[in-house]
Amino acid sequence: MSKKTIYTDEPLAMGERVADFLPPPSELVKRDATVKITLELTQSSLNFFKEQAQRERVSYQRMLRNLIDAYAKQHSV
Repeated sequence: MSKKTIYTDEPLAMGERVADFLPPPSELVKRDATVKITLELTQSSLNFFKEQAQRERVSYQRMLRNLIDAYAKQHSV
């Protein structure tokens, strides 16, 4: 992002339209793609998922990802 955004205190006139600079939601979604993030968990939560993952012979990261996906799906509009 080499462009600098410049904010002003100039008021908008009533009814003045603001340019729509956001892409549509369909362009913001990449299906089944994963993204690496940094997430801080309590040690006890991490231990729980690692133990469960070991029992199921899967990655604890996969378990966390599926949990978050299920939560997001349940609460999506």
